Amino acid sequence: MAANKAIRLGPVAVANAVGNLFNPPTITGGVNPPGTSVNTYYILRHIRVLNKTAGAVTFSGYIGATGGSAAGTEFFGTALSIPANSYVDYYGAVRLDVADFLTGVAGATASLVIEAEGEMGIAG
Repeated sequence: MAANKAIRLGPVAVANAVGNLFNPPTITGGVNPPGTSVNTYYILRHIRVLNKTAGAVTFSGYIGATGGSAAGTEFFGTALSIPANSYVDYYGAVRLDVADFLTGVAGATASLVIEAEGEMGIAG
């Protein structure tokens, strides 16, 4: 049985308007692909949000629809204060399927960067 592949996502700048940060891709094409629908998934084990400015900046993260920030989809921070010239880490094992988007918003433009490590697998 094949194992998941270790991955790194980002770094990606977090805008001050809700935007998509990470989303697993679908696999299309090829000859005789296994199954009728082959999609990937991510298992995020570590996420870091870095503040590169001299002042504290807030971060809000969500899991849901593309560009989403609906109530009840908050995941990593709700106006979480990221200290000046510092970072905040998340450790766990959250799965994102192709319909799931990790979205986020920064309290100030050009201030925060997000990066993640985990695994990528194939769901047939």
